Amino acid sequence: MADKAQLQEAIKTQGEVVRKLKSEKASKEQIDEEVAKLLQLKAQLGGDEGKHVFVLKTAKGTRDYNPKQMAIREKVFSIIISCFKRHGAETIDTPVFELKETLTGKYGEDSKLIYDLKDQGGELLSLRYDLTVPFARYLALNKITNIKRYHIAKVYRRDNPAMTRGRYREFYQCVNDRRILDGMFAVCGVPDEKFRTICSTVDKLDKMAWEDVKKEMVNEKGLSEDVADRIGEYVSMQGGQDLAERLLQDPKLSQNKQAFAGLTDMKLLFSYLELFQVTDKVVFDLSLARGLDYYTGVIYEAILSQTIPASVSTPAEQNGADEAGVSVGSVAGGGRYDGLVGMFDPKGRKVPCVGVSIGIERIFSIMEQKAETSSEKVRTTETQVLVASAQKNLLEERLKLTSELWNAGIKAEVLYKKNPKLLSQLQHCEETGIPLVAILGEQELKDGVVKLRNVASREEVDVPRADLVDEIKKRTL
Repeated sequence: MADKAQLQEAIKTQGEVVRKLKSEKASKEQIDEEVAKLLQLKAQLGGDEGKHVFVLKTAKGTRDYNPKQMAIREKVFSIIISCFKRHGAETIDTPVFELKETLTGKYGEDSKLIYDLKDQGGELLSLRYDLTVPFARYLALNKITNIKRYHIAKVYRRDNPAMTRGRYREFYQCVNDRRILDGMFAVCGVPDEKFRTICSTVDKLDKMAWEDVKKEMVNEKGLSEDVADRIGEYVSMQGGQDLAERLLQDPKLSQNKQAFAGLTDMKLLFSYLELFQVTDKVVFDLSLARGLDYYTGVIYEAILSQTIPASVSTPAEQNGADEAGVSVGSVAGGGRYDGLVGMFDPKGRKVPCVGVSIGIERIFSIMEQKAETSSEKVRTTETQVLVASAQKNLLEERLKLTSELWNAGIKAEVLYKKNPKLLSQLQHCEETGIPLVAILGEQELKDGVVKLRNVASREEVDVPRADLVDEIKKRTL
């Protein structure tokens, strides 16, 4: 009884914490976290009959998607896939889990974020952390040296999720080269064995001030202040082809073989960017590091900029965030990884690779926020026409016509009620955004026509049944 009384007291206290956060308009993430704790306490208490009470929540860092959200999500996927296909890409798929040894040692300090699975019959497995390492394994396994592929699938990371939102409409690209970074570390005096760990620290410059990054280099990574300061001079530099040319004249950096090769390639890259007329959207940024161990050459990220003013504020903004929008950061990133496939090849043969990963969740959160502040209705179906009836006892006729439309490739719906009111059928169209209604009545059946109604304008026209498919296509395609 004492345990039960303690739990009830804990539930009461936790309930007060949740109410206080709501009254203070705390962020949704804070409230959700405390609500989850409250639900867990209630689950421990159990029901009236001592039965276990299930906690109805999604796992931390995950979410459900309702039909409206999925419509936005599918639109984002469609735009991205059409771009990939426009450039001649083909798609593949790989298993959601890999042998643990396939993923081990490929991600530097991020390896601790890999989800390991319990031993299931003799194989140690892990959920995939990204799509790049499984792709390299796929290339080595199938002895492929030339493919332009895209792959859209879920990946899993034991990260501390920050489900933040942003409202942006433009992005720019930051570019660097791992060889330039390694050369820079060398001329600044970083020991070879510390290159990767210092690279991981530099990678935090988009989230931390230089002073905090320097503190980590000195206090946690063991660099001297002089070395850290020399790195600080370089990583503050940004520019374009002019910066690459200037660094090629740098007395120390130009003498480093790796840095020289990277800077020469950077000049070449900017000459190509000029041909594609995108140099105004690309910045050569010496602070860009990308912490993954497998990069060997050019690296890049797409960063969002130029906020759209908010017409409504989120709980996070009410809690003191920048009223112009919440920072989302990088929405895409990638680079060259020429050595990764060779790690899986029995003979160690290298296959040159370059790729980009798009942060679909971040882009989706932006599109979702734009939809919330827009007056435009988001359609969750692609239905072109609703088959309706104006009188009773016409269910079979409605189903017959619906079948005809489906067979002709028309996306058609029918309400699964025996005798729905015409008003209810029209309201369904308005609520779901269906543009046309094909109305059947006794007279229409007698005359061999269908009354086609435009939902928005309410204009109606009698169409011969034989011409209905063509008329619907003409009005909706």
